[in-house]
Amino acid sequence: MGTRFLRYFFEPRSLVVVGPVAEDDATANTIILNLVEAGFRGQLYAVSLDQQRLPEGITGYEALDQLPSTPDLAVVCAPIEKVEDTLSRLGEHDIRAAIVLSGPPREDDPQCYPRILKAALNAGVRVLGPECRGLAVPARRLNATYATTALEHGRVAYLGQSGMLGSAMIDWAAGRGLGLSHLVTLGESIDVRLPDLIDYLNNHQGSARALIVHVEYIFDAMHFMTALREASRRRLVLAIKSGRTSRTETASIAATPGIEHRDRIFDAALARSGVVRVSDSDELFEALEALSRPRARPRGPRLAIIANGLGPAMLALDRLFEQGGKVAEFSETTQALLGVEGLDHSLPGRNPVDLGSDASPQRFVRALEILAADDGVDAILLIHAPTRMAPSLVLAEAVIEFWRHANVTLFTSWMGLATARPARDACHRAGLATHVSPEKAVRAFMLNIEYQQVQSLLYQTPPALAFDTSEMVRQRCHELIDDAHHRGRDRLTHEETAMALSAYGIETAPAIYVQTGEEGRQRFHELDHPVALKAIHRSNCQPFRPDRRPGRPAPDLLQDIETPEAVAEGMQLLAERIENSAPGENIYSFCMQPMQRGKQSLQLAVGISRDAVFGPIILFGLGGYRADVMSDRCIALPPLNMNLAHHLIESSHAARLIREQSPEPERDFERLAILLTRLSQMCTDLPELRCLEINPLLLNRDQLLAVDFALDLGPPAHHAIMPYPEELTECVRLRNGWQVMLRPVRGEDAELIREFHTHLSEESIRYRYFHHKATLSERELAELTQLNYDRQMAFLAEYHSPESEKRMLGISRVWNDPDNIRTEFAIIIRDDLQGLGLGQLLMEKLIAYCRSVGTLEMVGQVRADNRGMRHLVEKLGFRVRLIPEEQMLELSLRLNEPRSDWQRHRLENLND
Repeated sequence: MGTRFLRYFFEPRSLVVVGPVAEDDATANTIILNLVEAGFRGQLYAVSLDQQRLPEGITGYEALDQLPSTPDLAVVCAPIEKVEDTLSRLGEHDIRAAIVLSGPPREDDPQCYPRILKAALNAGVRVLGPECRGLAVPARRLNATYATTALEHGRVAYLGQSGMLGSAMIDWAAGRGLGLSHLVTLGESIDVRLPDLIDYLNNHQGSARALIVHVEYIFDAMHFMTALREASRRRLVLAIKSGRTSRTETASIAATPGIEHRDRIFDAALARSGVVRVSDSDELFEALEALSRPRARPRGPRLAIIANGLGPAMLALDRLFEQGGKVAEFSETTQALLGVEGLDHSLPGRNPVDLGSDASPQRFVRALEILAADDGVDAILLIHAPTRMAPSLVLAEAVIEFWRHANVTLFTSWMGLATARPARDACHRAGLATHVSPEKAVRAFMLNIEYQQVQSLLYQTPPALAFDTSEMVRQRCHELIDDAHHRGRDRLTHEETAMALSAYGIETAPAIYVQTGEEGRQRFHELDHPVALKAIHRSNCQPFRPDRRPGRPAPDLLQDIETPEAVAEGMQLLAERIENSAPGENIYSFCMQPMQRGKQSLQLAVGISRDAVFGPIILFGLGGYRADVMSDRCIALPPLNMNLAHHLIESSHAARLIREQSPEPERDFERLAILLTRLSQMCTDLPELRCLEINPLLLNRDQLLAVDFALDLGPPAHHAIMPYPEELTECVRLRNGWQVMLRPVRGEDAELIREFHTHLSEESIRYRYFHHKATLSERELAELTQLNYDRQMAFLAEYHSPESEKRMLGISRVWNDPDNIRTEFAIIIRDDLQGLGLGQLLMEKLIAYCRSVGTLEMVGQVRADNRGMRHLVEKLGFRVRLIPEEQMLELSLRLNEPRSDWQRHRLENLND
C-alpha cells in the first residue's frame, strides 16, 4: 500500500476520536485523556461520544459534519460492526487516516475484515488496525494509546504487530528510562503494514537512532526485506518475532520442503537484511544497551578475559564457547609480561587471566594495559567480585580513567548487588559497557559480533562471478522443463536432472540409464564396477521425500552389483518391490552408477527449496543416507554471491569437519561456494524450479560430485530479494564504432568501479559528487553496487577491447522513493570518452527503465557550470531551474501521469 497518507498518522495537526462506544467501554476516554496529558498541540475533537464523560475542555459533536474543520487523523473506537460505515463517513469528510482500535469480530463473521478493507479502499482512507492499540510520537506530544505511563521522548522507534506487546513496551521502556521517538502497534494490518511504516521512517523521520520491530507474520517478503535493508543501512535495527515454532505460529502457512523449522528462514532473512534478532524482551533491552555504545564495538571476535578469580572467568568462558565465540590467544610478549609481573595465577600465559583474589585496582589496570597492547586481542572483558583489596567503586573509577585514554573495547561485569551497584552506576554515567553477570557481558559482546556479521553481509564487495549462464544453457533447461510439462510430469527424471546440473557446471556421477534387463547386461561394462542400481520412478524423483528416514535402507536401491546378470536380476527385484509398495507406479528407467569408494569423501547435502512466504531458499549441510540431514541444514536466501556462499558454508557443522579432515580446506570452501552460487543462478534462471535436492554430494581431494539428486517443478517463484535483472542488458554502438554493453550493476562490479574512478578528473568527480573524492571507500563501493533492484537501478557501460580487456566507460543510476512517485538520477562518464554519445545512451536507458516501472518523475541536480550536462538534459526534455544562491540546476522530467488524486497531490507537494 506504500506510504500514502502516512504523514497524517505521524504529524496530525488535528485529530478526532470517533464513537459510539458501549456504556462500559473506557477506550475513547483513555485515548482522549492520554492525548490531553501528553499536551497534543493540535485541535482535538470527539464525535458520537458522551459529553459528560469527556475530559474537561473537550467539546463533543454528534456528527462529523458538525466539526469546525477537517481533522487529519481519526481514532475509531466504534464497535467492530459499525467500522465499515464509520470509514465511509470519514472518506466523505476528506479524513484520510484512521486508527481503528475496534475488534475482534464475531467468530461467525470471517469476512468482517475484508469488508472493512474494501470500505477503506472505497473511501480513500488509510487504516491502522483493526485491533490496534494506538500510536505515539512523543516529540509531537502525540499519545493516542492505552498507555498508563507517560512516554518520554527518545531516539528508539518501536513498530509492532502485537497491540498488547506494544502496550507492555511502553511500561518496559519507562521502567528502564528508555525514551521512544515513535511507537506504533499495527494490530491486524489489513491496510497499513509493517514495511510501509519502516519505509516512512526511512524517508521522513531522522530522529530514530535505533528501530525495534516486532513481527508475527509477513505479507510481502520482498517489501519487508527491502524496507529492512534500507533501515539497517541508516540505523541499528533489532527484531523480535513470536511464533518461533510451528505450534505457536499464528498464520496458517504450508510447510517448507526440507526444512524442519520455518523460523530458521526468518533468521536467514534478518541476517541478509543487516538486522539482529533477539529472542525475548529481556534480551531486547540488553541488545539496545550493548549495541548503542559506539566504543563497545570490538575490532573482531577475539575476546580476552580478566578476573580476580578463576570461577567467574570460567563462567564467562563457558558462555563464550556456547555462543560460538573465540578466545584471544596472547602473543609471546603479552605472556612474558603477565608472567614477569605476576599477573596470571591459575593459567600462566593463557586466557582467561586470573589476577587472584588479592588483586588490587593497580594490578587490574596493569593487566588491562598489557592486553590492550596485544594485536591479537579485539576486546577485553573485566570481571570483578568485590573484595577489601579492590572495592568495586574504587576499581570502577580506576578502570574508567584507564578506558577514557585507551584505544580498547572494554566490557565490565561487577558481580554482586550492594557494593557492585555503585560501580555499575559509575560505568553507566561514563558510557562504559557494564553488566550484572559474566554471562550477560559475554552475550553483549556476542551481540556486537553478530551485528558486525550481519552488517558485513550488506556491505561486502564480492569477487567477480565464477560462472555466468549463457542463453544456450537457459534454453536447454527450459526445454527439459517444457518437455516434462508436455508429458504431464511435475518432476524431472533423474537423467533430466543430471543434464540440468551439468548445464550449470555441477559435476554428476557417471551414470547409464537403461530400460530393460538385456540393455542393463549389455551396458554394464561401460562403467567401473561394482555398481549401484536404482529404479527411477515418480516417488523418488521428489526432492526432500518425507518418507526418507536416516539409516533406513532405500527400497529402490541396490548396491555392490558385480556382474551383468546381477544387474538384470536386480532390475526385476526392484520392479517387484515398487509394484508392492506403490501399485501402478510407472518406472521411468533404471540408473547404474559406479560405487563411489576408495577415496575419503565427506558426504554433504545441498539444494533449493521454496517457502510460501520467502520464496526460493538455498540449503547446505551434512548429507548421506545415514545422516539426519535436518540437524545441520543451514539456509540462505538467493541471490548468492561468493561472499554470501562462504558465509552459508561457515555457519554449518560441515565447515568444521572440512577444516578437520581436508588437506586443503580453503580450496574446498571455494569449490563449494562456486557450486552454491550456481544453484542460486538456477533459482533466477529457472523460476519454475520448485525444489532441488542433491544428497549425497561427495567432497574429496579430487572432485565435488553430485551422486543422487531430484528436482520438481511448480508455478513461477517470487523471490524475497529481487534477482539480477539480466533482461535489461543490451548492446549499443558509440560514435567511434565501439560496441558497448549497457547492463545493470551487480555486487561483483566493485573492482570495476574502483578502477573506473581512477580515470576521472577532479572536475568530473566534483560534477558527480559535488566535492572532490580521490578514492571510494569499501562502504561506498558496497552502496554503489549492492542494489535493491526493486527500488534502485544502475546501468554501467562496459567495453571489451580486442585484447579481451574489460573496461568500464560510464555509469548512470536512479534511486526510487517507496511509492515510486519520484526517482533521483546521477550519471558520470570517463573524461576521455565524452562526446561519443554515451551519456545520452545511458540517460535514455534510465528514462526508459523508469517509465516501464511506472515512476512519475525523474529529478536531479547538477552544478550550474556543467554546460555539457545541461545541454544533454535539455535535449532529453528535462525542465531546468536555476537555484542562484547555490549555483545549482534543478532538473525534472515527467515520465508518467499520476493515476490517482493522491499521486497528483504528492507530486505537487514535492514540487512546491
